[in-house]
Amino acid sequence: MRTLIDSYLAKYGFEAFCPKAVLFDMDGVLYNSMPNHVVAWHKSMAHYGLVMNEADAYATEGARGIDTVRELAKQQRGEDITMEKAQEMYDLKSKIFHDMKPQPPIMEGIPQLMAQINASGLQIGIVTGSGQRPLIARLMQDFGQYLTEDHIVTAYDVERGKPNPDPYLAGLRKMGNLNPWEALVVENAPLGVAAGVAARIFTIAVNTGPLKEKVLADKGANLVLARMTDLSDKWNELYSSFSSSSSS
Repeated sequence: MRTLIDSYLAKYGFEAFCPKAVLFDMDGVLYNSMPNHVVAWHKSMAHYGLVMNEADAYATEGARGIDTVRELAKQQRGEDITMEKAQEMYDLKSKIFHDMKPQPPIMEGIPQLMAQINASGLQIGIVTGSGQRPLIARLMQDFGQYLTEDHIVTAYDVERGKPNPDPYLAGLRKMGNLNPWEALVVENAPLGVAAGVAARIFTIAVNTGPLKEKVLADKGANLVLARMTDLSDKWNELYSSFSSSSSS
């Protein structure tokens, strides 16, 4: 682990690694929600004569929904649809998703991990490409003991979504204007990993979907784990490494 931290510091010329916050993606990280998203994307885009399959859904995971819709229309129809039209199409996708039962479960390992991070004295933030109020309400219901609403970054907080660094840079600001070396990113999607790396934050990729781990590593993840329980099982060891790095 020390080697990974040293490589991270050397890459950006940072002097120390002093984590004060963990910034989590939401879908596929906090919730096992991607199977439902795949169905909602397929049904909603078919309504508009577009094709969105499972591979497409996972490939665009983490991006702002309206950006995904506009790119899909451009690729399949050669059409530059308006933001208003994209919002209408994305609203249908969101409705289908929220009407699905049962709700996606919390990802295995997340409750333990949240408690461990909190016990370590680090803040917790959420950086998601979604923006629907029901999602924010559920985050507060499930994780309100560790989280405040002003520590949640949504699609409507930035003009450029993942893979741009803007969402995670917004996360740093919301956590108290932290520097990149004062945070960790936990992601599961290529676009999200790319965003964390572009923001120069130490990025942990957890492969909770069907992708090969190499895909996440190739996007620049500093550490790739096979499942969320690996991160919760290793948290105390990892945090010990982080702490020794900040004091060395």
